[in-house]
Amino acid sequence: MTEYAVLLPGDETRWAQATPEQQAEMFGRHMKFAELLEARGHQVVGGNELQPSSTARTVTGTLDNVSITDGPYAESAEQLGGYYIVKTDNLDDLLQVCGILADGDASVEVRPTVDHSGGM
Repeated sequence: MTEYAVLLPGDETRWAQATPEQQAEMFGRHMKFAELLEARGHQVVGGNELQPSSTARTVTGTLDNVSITDGPYAESAEQLGGYYIVKTDNLDDLLQVCGILADGDASVEVRPTVDHSGGM
């Protein structure tokens, strides 16, 4: 099975400004996503929702000369809000199921992870 990162970029203000009903609907899509993955033979092996990008720390420099700044690396309208790690043999179906998270106006990025099990 190949492992994929399902990345969830988005506009953080959408969540922050959502009503409790809208937030419940968004959570419902994630629950349905997980149910569909399981029913179709995909395996969720990790993932998490991320705190707002305002809590990020960006590190640059070297081991001996580290510079740390508050906030995300890039200023943009969209920030990474969360991710899933999914193992599957059926990328086409995984991409189809990701449509429930895209929901017409958002985007979902799916990337294979690098397999280091054979050594570096």
